[in-house]
Amino acid sequence: MIKERMNIVIVGHVDHGKSTLVGRLLADTESLPKGKLDFVKKQCEKNSKPFEYAFLLDALVDEQNQGITIDTARVFFESSRREYIIIDAPGHIEFLKNMISGAARAEAALLLIDADEGIAENSRRHAYMLSLLGIKQIAVVVNKMDLVDYNQNVFNKIKLEYTKYLKSISIEATNFIPISAREGINLIDISPLTDWYEGASLLEIVDSFTKEKTLDEKPLRMYLQGIYKFDGHKNKKRIYAGSINSGKVNIGDRIGFLPSGKSSIVNSVEIYNKSGITSAKTGQAIGLTLKEEIYVNETDLVYKLDERNPEFSDRVLANIFWMSNDPLRSGKSYKLKIGTQQFDVLIEQIQNVLHTADLDKVNSNELVNKHEAAKCVLKLRNRIPFDLVEQNVHTSRFVLVDKFDIVGGGMIIKNMEDSKPKKTYSDFEIELNEFIRQHFPHWEAKSLEEII
Repeated sequence: MIKERMNIVIVGHVDHGKSTLVGRLLADTESLPKGKLDFVKKQCEKNSKPFEYAFLLDALVDEQNQGITIDTARVFFESSRREYIIIDAPGHIEFLKNMISGAARAEAALLLIDADEGIAENSRRHAYMLSLLGIKQIAVVVNKMDLVDYNQNVFNKIKLEYTKYLKSISIEATNFIPISAREGINLIDISPLTDWYEGASLLEIVDSFTKEKTLDEKPLRMYLQGIYKFDGHKNKKRIYAGSINSGKVNIGDRIGFLPSGKSSIVNSVEIYNKSGITSAKTGQAIGLTLKEEIYVNETDLVYKLDERNPEFSDRVLANIFWMSNDPLRSGKSYKLKIGTQQFDVLIEQIQNVLHTADLDKVNSNELVNKHEAAKCVLKLRNRIPFDLVEQNVHTSRFVLVDKFDIVGGGMIIKNMEDSKPKKTYSDFEIELNEFIRQHFPHWEAKSLEEII
């Protein structure tokens, strides 16, 4: 049976024991290539160096650089429950850029703190970075407990102080755990050296993280890439074409289109050079025909009416990674491209700015410079369909375009539309609206849900 995989990221100061922790996890879960542990130990002995578990990671990286192992950016270990991919974060700039653009997606994080040093400024910066990325599952790992004689008071002080800080940036850690990565304490089993600790081992904590749904399990999302009309004598039809970003579609499903606000029932599912198709799923390029022909935009987002609908708003909160020499400016307009759609957008407000090279917070609410990341409130000229990043990364990430250049990438983390009371309609108004949209599509009447 194939095990599920989960992407996690381990963040911490360079001296807080990240490499040692990863090396020890690889060794203790027996996830190393055969003979690698003995080989590294012999090399240390040969060079008169004391063995360190961090050397295991260095040895793997050396192999990766020579093209020997499969993946240069990731390290794998596994438990009895699942396989884990540790997303490498060699530099904060590249890591943030990849995470915000969607090139990499961590589902959970381990935040490492040195028990002897306590909460350094870097510990706060790393937590803020995770907050910026919208990672919700975070365990705080207090390492090097051997240097403080496994003192419960030291651990409790760090836990109390750090919990207070995390709360201030809207993060709630799932667990706090005392460990010694070098000594292997509390990684796989709980040690009597921390008999005051009543929680789970690190591996048990990681196994308790919730796996994101697969794209097939998520609600249907498909950006249209074109609408094609065929006027054959016996085969007159209109095909709505696109590639499925997530979910599944079947003949008979009632689907909606945004921002057009129209809906219809799937009459057929068509795939090039195949016949008898009744359904399609994530990744497939398809064409749909509908029972009632409707007029929609060629780039509309398709969804199922009986599943969770997309957000639909003209004001959003987003995390943005800036890539242009010309700074992102409050009050400036750009083009926002999401899926196949493009909209005019105004930078209404710049909130928290982070200099990604050193994770310093920048005291500016007017500018975001190259390689900085920021939370921004965006005001769209029109309402747009989207999902929040924790719901669906494919329909939450976007790029910003200035003239013809891509200047930034981002992901939507919150719907900021003003909470206005929804207008209610009589049964007669609802039936009349449905009748007009079904029988007079060329009038291009809006659905009642689209009318603000």
